[in-house]
Amino acid sequence: MPLRQRLLGFAFASGDLLIEMQPDGAVTFALGAGPTSNMTPASLHGRPFDSLIVHRPEAIGTALSALKPGGRLAPIEILMACGEGRVRRAALAAFVLPELAPSISCSIRYEGPAFTLASSQEDARPAELIDAEAFLARARTVLAGGEPANLAVAFVDVAGLKASGAESLRAAARIEAALQSASVGGAASRLTDDRYAVLRDQNDTRDLLGEVGELARDEGLDVDVTGSIADLSGASPVNALRALRFAIQSCLVEGSDSRPDEAFDAALARTLREADQFRTMVRGRDFALHYQPIVALDSGAVHHFEALARFGWGSPGHTIQMAEELALIEGFDLAVAEKAIQRLRQPGSGTLKIAVNVSGASLAGDAYVQQLLRMTAAVPEERRRLIVEVTESAALSDIEAANRRLGALRQAGIKLCIDDFGSGAASFDYVHGLSVDTVKIDGKFVKGLGTDARARTLIAHLVEMCASLKLTTIAEFVETQDQADILRDLGVDYGQGWLFGKAEPEPRTVIAVATPARRRGAVEAWG
Repeated sequence: MPLRQRLLGFAFASGDLLIEMQPDGAVTFALGAGPTSNMTPASLHGRPFDSLIVHRPEAIGTALSALKPGGRLAPIEILMACGEGRVRRAALAAFVLPELAPSISCSIRYEGPAFTLASSQEDARPAELIDAEAFLARARTVLAGGEPANLAVAFVDVAGLKASGAESLRAAARIEAALQSASVGGAASRLTDDRYAVLRDQNDTRDLLGEVGELARDEGLDVDVTGSIADLSGASPVNALRALRFAIQSCLVEGSDSRPDEAFDAALARTLREADQFRTMVRGRDFALHYQPIVALDSGAVHHFEALARFGWGSPGHTIQMAEELALIEGFDLAVAEKAIQRLRQPGSGTLKIAVNVSGASLAGDAYVQQLLRMTAAVPEERRRLIVEVTESAALSDIEAANRRLGALRQAGIKLCIDDFGSGAASFDYVHGLSVDTVKIDGKFVKGLGTDARARTLIAHLVEMCASLKLTTIAEFVETQDQADILRDLGVDYGQGWLFGKAEPEPRTVIAVATPARRRGAVEAWG
């Protein structure tokens, strides 16, 4: 019998499919049986090998490409993609024959028939942990169910796990499965190469660190398993989630030397201090409003002013983001509206018009709208000098309900604007779902006007769409006269930015810019 046939017999005794690939993953040879009858070995030629792997393709590709001549990859479990949502379990082994280097010879042995990876069969696939953002989202869902009385976050460090090779891959898969099974609501994440975070029930007494160590040692790895616990029971859900986000960010930025439980404790203490400070500031109205002009681009006349909050500490953006995260924004939005209305009532302000921001979170209930209408009930004419800008920083969860609430403001004579239009997917939902008067085009598009033709095209399309809906447009971050001219030519109605003036403690109706204005210093009506 020829040696070639004999060697093939030995090869197929250990595998069903033989593949040769290059270090870059391209399949250059395939022989044997494909994972399904529709996937022949010939159909695999030229395909990247990672396209055939469903679970952890990057990690497996890294282990294969690290093989040196004479190097061997012991069998590891994989899921092969079979098309149309079907997969097949298999064991992959590899060897680099020195005479064929750098080509990699692979043997694949199937373990059971192909099956459809439906939701009901997800426990049949190897565990794959979620990333940090998905972990926070999952934790938010769990915490939303009530007070985190019995919850904690376990941070598990497995030093030595990030080494490449089959043992590391197998150990990581088994460890991830164990952590996932020990989590609440599937909230388990691999934050770095050797650090995990798991949302746990404090009544669960299993020795998670000991179990992780045993699993690694079973695969022949010498690892050092340590851990820490962040207790969530002493905080409200919103405070716990915010502190948890800071702790996880410290893991991602500072690496494995940081103590996430200490970062959590420090972040929780800081959160409580900031929340108390913010509540005190709102109660005492201990903040100021500055006013930035919005100017008609065709005439140069000041149309209205946006009221912007200024605090005695930190940046306004960070403070407002914190208020939204901690569910404190509604009281602040009302305090801003109250101050703006007081400014409208000062002597000599009969033509002044002011826009105030409202977070989408404040429109989740009726209180904001009811309070704003109550504030202006004594002098209903004031409502025609107000505009409410709906920010997208906290997206509306129920657009239909928000439109019903905003409709009450609009019916009373208060104008409505969508802020930062175009900055997120929700913008177009807002335009179609909310009855508003104006949209404010996000400043990032304006910044690129001079050099980016796509920005100009996008603004032109936005203006065209708004015109068809009978909506006026405002462009923010206008800093140069060239930008103002381009925006005017594109049909944008109003501009806001340092070209026309920064936010100042008092509204300034006379601006010193060389716009091709027919009138300067006038204040237009809403129109």
